[in-house]
Amino acid sequence: MEKDRQKLYRWFRRHGRDLPWRRTRDPYAILVSEFMLQQTTVTAVVPYFERWMEAFPTLRDLANADESQVMSRWQGLGYYSRARNLHRVAREIEQSHGGRVPRTLPALRSLPGVGEYTAGAVMAFAFDFAGPVVDANIARVLARLADWRHPIDNAKGVQFLRRAAESLLPAKGGRRHTSALMELGARVCLPKAPHCGECPLQESCRAVVPERLPVKRPRRVTEAVQEVRAFVWARGKIWLERSRGPRWLGMWVMPVAKVPERTSVHEEIYPITRFRVTMNVVPEGKMDRTLSGFSPEELPPMPSPHRRAVAALLRKRHNRVHAR
Repeated sequence: MEKDRQKLYRWFRRHGRDLPWRRTRDPYAILVSEFMLQQTTVTAVVPYFERWMEAFPTLRDLANADESQVMSRWQGLGYYSRARNLHRVAREIEQSHGGRVPRTLPALRSLPGVGEYTAGAVMAFAFDFAGPVVDANIARVLARLADWRHPIDNAKGVQFLRRAAESLLPAKGGRRHTSALMELGARVCLPKAPHCGECPLQESCRAVVPERLPVKRPRRVTEAVQEVRAFVWARGKIWLERSRGPRWLGMWVMPVAKVPERTSVHEEIYPITRFRVTMNVVPEGKMDRTLSGFSPEELPPMPSPHRRAVAALLRKRHNRVHAR
Protein backbone atom coordinates (compact mmCIF):
# COMPACT_ATOMS: atom_id res chain seq x y z
CA MET A 1 0.00 0.00 0.00
CA GLU A 2 2.82 2.40 0.84
CA LYS A 3 4.31 1.82 -2.62
CA ASP A 4 0.99 2.79 -4.26
CA ARG A 5 0.70 5.90 -2.10
CA GLN A 6 4.17 7.09 -3.09
CA LYS A 7 3.36 6.55 -6.78
CA LEU A 8 0.19 8.57 -6.32
CA TYR A 9 2.00 11.40 -4.54
CA ARG A 10 4.75 11.60 -7.17
CA TRP A 11 2.10 11.80 -9.88
CA PHE A 12 0.29 14.55 -7.96
CA ARG A 13 3.46 16.63 -7.58
CA ARG A 14 3.84 16.62 -11.38
CA HIS A 15 0.21 16.96 -12.44
CA GLY A 16 -1.75 18.61 -9.62
CA ARG A 17 -3.58 21.80 -10.63
CA ASP A 18 -2.70 25.16 -9.12
CA LEU A 19 -6.05 26.00 -7.49
CA PRO A 20 -6.46 29.09 -5.27
CA TRP A 21 -7.67 27.14 -2.24
CA ARG A 22 -4.62 24.87 -2.49
CA ARG A 23 -2.36 27.88 -1.96
CA THR A 24 -3.69 28.54 1.53
CA ARG A 25 -4.01 26.81 4.88
CA ASP A 26 -6.57 29.34 6.10
CA PRO A 27 -9.46 27.22 7.47
CA TYR A 28 -11.97 29.94 6.58
CA ALA A 29 -10.88 30.09 2.92
CA ILE A 30 -10.98 26.30 2.70
CA LEU A 31 -14.45 26.26 4.26
CA VAL A 32 -15.61 28.76 1.62
CA SER A 33 -14.17 26.64 -1.20
CA GLU A 34 -15.85 23.49 0.10
CA PHE A 35 -19.25 25.17 0.29
CA MET A 36 -18.83 26.47 -3.26
CA LEU A 37 -17.65 23.12 -4.63
CA GLN A 38 -20.78 21.33 -3.45
CA GLN A 39 -22.54 20.32 -6.70
CA THR A 40 -20.44 22.78 -8.74
CA THR A 41 -17.37 22.23 -10.94
CA VAL A 42 -13.91 23.53 -10.10
CA THR A 43 -13.82 25.62 -13.28
CA ALA A 44 -17.05 27.39 -12.36
CA VAL A 45 -16.01 27.96 -8.74
CA VAL A 46 -12.56 29.54 -9.22
CA PRO A 47 -13.69 33.08 -10.24
CA TYR A 48 -16.46 33.11 -7.63
CA PHE A 49 -14.02 32.03 -4.91
CA GLU A 50 -11.56 34.75 -5.82
CA ARG A 51 -14.23 37.46 -5.88
CA TRP A 52 -15.68 36.21 -2.60
CA MET A 53 -12.31 36.34 -0.84
CA GLU A 54 -11.80 39.90 -2.09
CA ALA A 55 -15.17 40.94 -0.67
CA PHE A 56 -14.96 38.92 2.57
CA PRO A 57 -11.26 38.21 3.22
CA THR A 58 -11.84 37.03 6.80
CA LEU A 59 -14.49 35.07 8.63
CA ARG A 60 -15.33 38.18 10.64
CA ASP A 61 -15.90 40.17 7.43
CA LEU A 62 -18.45 37.57 6.33
CA ALA A 63 -20.10 37.40 9.74
CA ASN A 64 -20.55 41.18 9.76
CA ALA A 65 -21.93 41.36 6.21
CA ASP A 66 -25.66 41.63 5.62
CA GLU A 67 -27.52 39.01 3.64
CA SER A 68 -27.93 41.14 0.51
CA GLN A 69 -24.14 41.54 0.23
CA VAL A 70 -23.66 37.80 0.66
CA MET A 71 -26.27 36.84 -1.91
CA SER A 72 -24.95 39.41 -4.37
CA ARG A 73 -21.49 37.80 -4.30
CA TRP A 74 -23.01 34.33 -4.69
CA GLN A 75 -25.33 35.35 -7.53
CA GLY A 76 -25.01 33.00 -10.51
CA LEU A 77 -23.42 30.14 -8.60
CA GLY A 78 -26.76 28.50 -7.82
CA TYR A 79 -27.98 26.40 -4.88
CA TYR A 80 -28.35 29.56 -2.81
CA SER A 81 -28.98 27.75 0.46
CA ARG A 82 -25.21 27.16 0.50
CA ALA A 83 -24.59 30.91 0.71
CA ARG A 84 -27.10 31.36 3.53
CA ASN A 85 -25.61 28.42 5.44
CA LEU A 86 -22.07 29.73 4.95
CA HIS A 87 -23.19 33.10 6.29
CA ARG A 88 -24.80 31.39 9.30
CA VAL A 89 -21.63 29.34 9.83
CA ALA A 90 -19.50 32.49 9.97
CA ARG A 91 -21.78 34.08 12.55
CA GLU A 92 -21.95 30.93 14.66
CA ILE A 93 -18.17 30.53 14.65
CA GLU A 94 -17.80 34.17 15.71
CA GLN A 95 -20.34 33.77 18.50
CA SER A 96 -19.64 30.23 19.74
CA HIS A 97 -16.07 29.37 18.72
CA GLY A 98 -14.17 32.57 19.36
CA GLY A 99 -13.91 33.38 15.67
CA ARG A 100 -11.84 30.26 14.94
CA VAL A 101 -12.94 27.43 12.65
CA PRO A 102 -13.28 24.31 14.86
CA ARG A 103 -10.53 21.70 14.63
CA THR A 104 -12.60 18.60 15.39
CA LEU A 105 -15.04 16.63 13.26
CA PRO A 106 -17.94 16.76 15.78
CA ALA A 107 -17.64 20.53 16.16
CA LEU A 108 -17.51 21.05 12.40
CA ARG A 109 -20.47 18.72 11.87
CA SER A 110 -22.52 20.83 14.27
CA LEU A 111 -22.30 23.87 11.96
CA PRO A 112 -25.18 24.71 9.56
CA GLY A 113 -24.84 22.98 6.20
CA VAL A 114 -21.67 21.09 7.16
CA GLY A 115 -22.07 17.37 6.54
CA GLU A 116 -19.66 14.48 6.92
CA TYR A 117 -17.84 15.17 3.65
CA THR A 118 -17.37 18.93 4.17
CA ALA A 119 -16.18 18.41 7.73
CA GLY A 120 -13.69 15.76 6.61
CA ALA A 121 -12.42 17.94 3.76
CA VAL A 122 -11.84 20.93 6.07
CA MET A 123 -10.00 18.69 8.54
CA ALA A 124 -7.78 17.35 5.74
CA PHE A 125 -7.02 20.54 3.84
CA ALA A 126 -6.90 23.02 6.72
CA PHE A 127 -5.49 20.85 9.52
CA ASP A 128 -3.75 18.02 7.58
CA PHE A 129 -5.87 15.41 9.35
CA ALA A 130 -5.59 11.92 7.79
CA GLY A 131 -9.18 10.73 7.74
CA PRO A 132 -11.51 9.26 5.11
CA VAL A 133 -12.83 11.90 2.69
CA VAL A 134 -14.98 10.69 -0.20
CA ASP A 135 -16.28 12.99 -2.92
CA ALA A 136 -17.57 11.89 -6.35
CA ASN A 137 -14.07 11.70 -7.82
CA ILE A 138 -12.64 9.67 -4.96
CA ALA A 139 -15.69 7.37 -4.93
CA ARG A 140 -15.08 6.57 -8.60
CA VAL A 141 -11.40 5.81 -7.95
CA LEU A 142 -12.21 3.57 -4.99
CA ALA A 143 -14.94 1.64 -6.82
CA ARG A 144 -12.64 0.95 -9.77
CA LEU A 145 -9.61 0.02 -7.69
CA ALA A 146 -11.69 -2.69 -5.96
CA ASP A 147 -13.86 -3.51 -9.01
CA TRP A 148 -16.90 -2.86 -6.80
CA ARG A 149 -19.88 -3.76 -9.00
CA HIS A 150 -22.64 -2.88 -6.55
CA PRO A 151 -24.34 0.50 -6.06
CA ILE A 152 -22.23 3.00 -4.13
CA ASP A 153 -25.22 5.17 -3.16
CA ASN A 154 -26.95 2.83 -0.74
CA ALA A 155 -26.00 1.85 2.83
CA LYS A 156 -23.82 -1.07 1.73
CA GLY A 157 -22.06 1.07 -0.85
CA VAL A 158 -21.40 3.92 1.56
CA GLN A 159 -19.93 1.43 4.03
CA PHE A 160 -17.68 -0.01 1.33
CA LEU A 161 -16.43 3.45 0.31
CA ARG A 162 -15.57 4.36 3.87
CA ARG A 163 -13.66 1.11 4.44
CA ALA A 164 -11.86 1.45 1.11
CA ALA A 165 -10.89 5.08 1.87
CA GLU A 166 -9.62 4.10 5.32
CA SER A 167 -7.51 1.30 3.86
CA LEU A 168 -5.57 3.80 1.73
CA LEU A 169 -4.92 6.35 4.48
CA PRO A 170 -1.37 7.27 5.50
CA ALA A 171 -0.46 7.73 9.15
CA LYS A 172 -0.26 11.49 8.57
CA GLY A 173 -0.46 13.98 5.70
CA GLY A 174 -4.18 14.06 4.97
CA ARG A 175 -3.90 17.24 2.87
CA ARG A 176 -1.62 15.73 0.24
CA HIS A 177 -3.31 12.34 0.28
CA THR A 178 -6.87 13.63 -0.18
CA SER A 179 -5.83 16.20 -2.79
CA ALA A 180 -3.98 13.54 -4.79
CA LEU A 181 -6.92 11.13 -4.82
CA MET A 182 -9.32 13.89 -5.85
CA GLU A 183 -6.99 15.01 -8.62
CA LEU A 184 -6.62 11.45 -9.89
CA GLY A 185 -10.39 11.16 -10.24
CA ALA A 186 -10.70 14.59 -11.84
CA ARG A 187 -7.92 14.24 -14.42
CA VAL A 188 -7.25 10.53 -15.06
CA CYS A 189 -9.94 8.26 -13.65
CA LEU A 190 -12.64 10.03 -15.67
CA PRO A 191 -16.28 8.90 -15.76
CA LYS A 192 -16.58 8.00 -19.45
CA ALA A 193 -13.08 7.73 -20.90
CA PRO A 194 -10.52 7.07 -18.15
CA HIS A 195 -6.85 7.49 -19.08
CA CYS A 196 -5.82 4.18 -17.55
CA GLY A 197 -2.41 4.23 -19.24
CA GLU A 198 -1.55 7.40 -17.30
CA CYS A 199 -2.76 6.16 -13.91
CA PRO A 200 -0.10 5.74 -11.19
CA LEU A 201 -2.29 3.05 -9.58
CA GLN A 202 -2.88 1.04 -12.75
CA GLU A 203 -0.99 -2.04 -11.54
CA SER A 204 -3.19 -2.28 -8.44
CA CYS A 205 -6.51 -1.53 -10.16
CA ARG A 206 -8.87 -4.52 -10.41
CA ALA A 207 -11.46 -2.93 -12.68
CA VAL A 208 -12.19 -5.08 -15.74
CA VAL A 209 -14.40 -2.50 -17.48
CA PRO A 210 -13.73 0.76 -15.60
CA GLU A 211 -16.19 2.76 -17.74
CA ARG A 212 -19.06 0.83 -16.14
CA LEU A 213 -18.06 1.80 -12.63
CA PRO A 214 -19.18 3.08 -10.25
CA VAL A 215 -22.68 1.62 -10.23
CA LYS A 216 -25.51 3.77 -8.89
CA ARG A 217 -29.17 3.17 -8.20
CA PRO A 218 -31.58 4.17 -10.99
CA ARG A 219 -32.34 7.88 -11.00
CA ARG A 220 -35.79 9.15 -10.21
CA VAL A 221 -37.74 10.29 -13.23
CA THR A 222 -37.43 14.03 -13.90
CA GLU A 223 -40.73 15.82 -13.32
CA ALA A 224 -41.86 18.61 -15.64
CA VAL A 225 -43.11 21.78 -13.95
CA GLN A 226 -44.76 24.81 -15.55
CA GLU A 227 -44.82 28.29 -14.01
CA VAL A 228 -45.82 31.74 -15.21
CA ARG A 229 -44.07 34.87 -13.97
CA ALA A 230 -44.77 38.52 -14.62
CA PHE A 231 -42.43 41.07 -16.14
CA VAL A 232 -43.67 44.22 -14.42
CA TRP A 233 -42.31 47.43 -15.95
CA ALA A 234 -43.56 50.74 -14.59
CA ARG A 235 -42.12 54.19 -13.83
CA GLY A 236 -38.84 53.27 -15.52
CA LYS A 237 -38.24 50.37 -13.16
CA ILE A 238 -38.69 46.62 -13.04
CA TRP A 239 -40.74 45.46 -10.07
CA LEU A 240 -39.72 42.35 -8.14
CA GLU A 241 -40.53 40.50 -4.95
CA ARG A 242 -38.46 38.59 -2.42
CA SER A 243 -38.86 34.83 -2.65
CA ARG A 244 -40.45 33.34 0.45
CA GLY A 245 -39.03 29.91 -0.41
CA PRO A 246 -38.55 27.07 -0.47
CA ARG A 247 -36.65 27.89 -3.66
CA TRP A 248 -34.31 30.89 -3.61
CA LEU A 249 -35.35 32.05 -0.15
CA GLY A 250 -34.54 35.76 0.21
CA MET A 251 -33.54 36.27 -3.44
CA TRP A 252 -35.38 38.72 -5.68
CA VAL A 253 -37.62 37.17 -8.31
CA MET A 254 -40.31 38.14 -10.79
CA PRO A 255 -43.74 37.77 -9.17
CA VAL A 256 -46.21 35.07 -10.10
CA ALA A 257 -48.38 36.38 -12.93
CA LYS A 258 -51.83 37.61 -11.94
CA VAL A 259 -53.09 37.00 -15.49
CA PRO A 260 -51.20 33.87 -16.63
CA GLU A 261 -53.30 33.53 -19.80
CA ARG A 262 -51.51 36.44 -21.47
CA THR A 263 -49.15 35.69 -24.35
CA SER A 264 -45.68 34.76 -23.16
CA VAL A 265 -42.89 37.13 -24.15
CA HIS A 266 -40.06 34.93 -22.89
CA GLU A 267 -39.50 31.28 -21.99
CA GLU A 268 -36.79 30.04 -19.67
CA ILE A 269 -36.18 26.32 -19.12
CA TYR A 270 -33.99 25.21 -16.24
CA PRO A 271 -33.36 22.16 -14.03
CA ILE A 272 -33.57 22.22 -10.26
CA THR A 273 -33.12 19.02 -8.22
CA ARG A 274 -35.40 16.45 -9.92
CA PHE A 275 -37.56 19.02 -11.72
CA ARG A 276 -37.35 20.51 -15.19
CA VAL A 277 -39.04 23.88 -14.97
CA THR A 278 -40.49 25.77 -17.92
CA MET A 279 -40.93 29.39 -16.86
CA ASN A 280 -43.06 31.52 -19.16
CA VAL A 281 -42.95 35.27 -18.62
CA VAL A 282 -45.91 37.49 -19.45
CA PRO A 283 -46.01 41.32 -19.44
CA GLU A 284 -47.85 43.22 -16.72
CA GLY A 285 -47.96 47.00 -16.56
CA LYS A 286 -49.26 47.43 -13.04
CA MET A 287 -47.29 47.04 -9.86
CA ASP A 288 -48.67 46.73 -6.35
CA ARG A 289 -47.41 47.50 -2.87
CA THR A 290 -45.96 44.03 -2.35
CA LEU A 291 -43.31 44.67 -5.04
CA SER A 292 -40.12 46.74 -5.00
CA GLY A 293 -38.83 48.70 -7.99
CA PHE A 294 -35.27 48.56 -9.30
CA SER A 295 -33.57 50.39 -12.13
CA PRO A 296 -32.10 48.13 -14.84
CA GLU A 297 -28.60 49.29 -13.86
CA GLU A 298 -28.97 48.33 -10.19
CA LEU A 299 -30.75 45.01 -10.07
CA PRO A 300 -30.59 43.10 -6.75
CA PRO A 301 -29.33 39.52 -6.28
CA MET A 302 -31.48 37.23 -8.45
CA PRO A 303 -31.40 33.51 -9.21
CA SER A 304 -29.91 32.77 -12.62
CA PRO A 305 -33.15 31.84 -14.49
CA HIS A 306 -34.88 35.06 -13.40
CA ARG A 307 -31.77 37.15 -14.05
CA ARG A 308 -31.43 35.72 -17.58
CA ALA A 309 -35.11 36.31 -18.33
CA VAL A 310 -35.02 39.90 -17.05
CA ALA A 311 -31.84 40.64 -19.03
CA ALA A 312 -33.39 39.25 -22.22
CA LEU A 313 -36.60 41.25 -21.77
CA LEU A 314 -34.73 44.45 -20.98
CA ARG A 315 -32.71 44.00 -24.18
CA LYS A 316 -35.90 43.49 -26.18
CA ARG A 317 -37.42 46.60 -24.66
CA HIS A 318 -34.26 48.61 -25.36
CA ASN A 319 -34.20 47.45 -28.99
CA ARG A 320 -37.86 48.33 -29.49
CA VAL A 321 -37.36 51.83 -28.09
CA HIS A 322 -34.33 52.52 -30.32
CA ALA A 323 -35.99 51.03 -33.39
CA ARG A 324 -38.74 53.68 -33.36
